[in-house]
Amino acid sequence: MEQTHAIAVLEALASSLRLEIFRELVRRGSQGLVAGEISSTLNIPPTNLSFHLKNLTHAGLLTVEQEGRFQRYRANMPLMLDLVAYLTEECCAGDASQCEGLRGASRVAPGILPPLRRPRVEAEP
Repeated sequence: MEQTHAIAVLEALASSLRLEIFRELVRRGSQGLVAGEISSTLNIPPTNLSFHLKNLTHAGLLTVEQEGRFQRYRANMPLMLDLVAYLTEECCAGDASQCEGLRGASRVAPGILPPLRRPRVEAEP
């Protein structure tokens, strides 16, 4: 992920309402929600919601699919995981021994973060 893309994604999430919308769609997984369901679930007026959905979609955080006269929104999970990887890939300069305690203090599920890379040790001749 390029830095400019990461900044655009983070800026889109820098609103409590947009973050709430995105987290709800993450919870819903591949089923997603149509705009009216998002509006009623989160108690957001439709006119206000459309502005936020457009912002999240423009940043690539949501995908939208037309279903008759409705639009179904889904969280772009690969982009979310790419952002997490981008933010964590250089953690502790790649020295896994420095990161182990930090991971344990986090509430992130073990499979979410990229695996720790242990420094390669050359075999003695």
